[in-house]
Amino acid sequence: MSPNKSSFVVKQRRREFVKASAVAAATLAMPAVATASKTASELVIGDGEHTYRVHHHWPQLPDKYHWQTTHNVAFDSAGNLYVIHEGQENLKDHPSIFVFDATGKFVRAFGQQFQGGGHGIEVRLEGNQEFLYVAAYQQVKSFAKLTLTGEVVWQQFAPMASGKYADGEADHPAKVWGRDRFMPTNFAFLPDGGFFLADGYGAYVIHRYDAQGQWIGCFGGPGEGQGTFATPHGLWIDSRGSEPLLIVTDRANNTLQRFDLSGKYLDTIGGFGLPANIDIQGELVLVPELVARVTLLGRDNQVVAHLGEDVARISADKEKSIRRSPEQWQDGKFVHPHDACFDAHGNIFVAEWVGTGRVTKLEKV
Repeated sequence: MSPNKSSFVVKQRRREFVKASAVAAATLAMPAVATASKTASELVIGDGEHTYRVHHHWPQLPDKYHWQTTHNVAFDSAGNLYVIHEGQENLKDHPSIFVFDATGKFVRAFGQQFQGGGHGIEVRLEGNQEFLYVAAYQQVKSFAKLTLTGEVVWQQFAPMASGKYADGEADHPAKVWGRDRFMPTNFAFLPDGGFFLADGYGAYVIHRYDAQGQWIGCFGGPGEGQGTFATPHGLWIDSRGSEPLLIVTDRANNTLQRFDLSGKYLDTIGGFGLPANIDIQGELVLVPELVARVTLLGRDNQVVAHLGEDVARISADKEKSIRRSPEQWQDGKFVHPHDACFDAHGNIFVAEWVGTGRVTKLEKV
């Protein structure tokens, strides 16, 4: 999050954080809270089948690069981890996307064009080839399809046909915030080859695109829930039932909302603290929450585990000084999980919204 952001945005984020802190704190008494134990050689959190060894700062960068504010993570089929940073607008030559192999060893870096606005990243198999989809906000205000080595297939800006955006928003992106601005955050991929794109910081709508990347329509808008949003930040397709559904993390309303694939509102799942994104593996739904924990939901969307929880301490940090002070971070605890994903083996990788960056591997026991 840029230090130059307008006072409107700062106040909005503080309102989100205070509201979420109250919601998250109210759930502390839930029986599914995971505990932590530590031996001389390992730190373990969780319980039963949801038990994980914690490896903070798991991937390592070469000296010529440095960690910035980490935002999102994704895996390709070869087991490589892709990490995108918001980056710094004044460091145009520094990559915003880093790739690591299954051991955490650095592989490659690219994505300078997203510096200062890097946000969402996903890997998608199309035919016999995998591609990266990247969403960028701030002054970048675009989304793009790339090869796994960073070559641009296409890049798009605000869908002006939607009628949601100020004149010139697609032609002259600038770091201007508001409900008439385009600030895309994350993707969800549809069975027909198309995709949903969340405008999580801008118009608060979910856009739909076809398999060729052509805009089809949108739904949502600002509001307090039940089909409207306050920061629809993350989204994912839930294929666990008889019909696929779309889950949207309505972050500032501290809920998940569910929709059918036409955009019809179905229901709401509450009890979160700024839920930021979604991943699903098997019957498990993975929800990183900015208010200091990672939550796992089971088949019936009930909580089965809270991992790395530090809700009370982080909620009390009204100035968010802990995110800028690594010496205050505690082993086995999270500060601000912004994204999380499973790998093929059920391990969980968590990227946190902290100034010096942090990616944690939760190794399934």
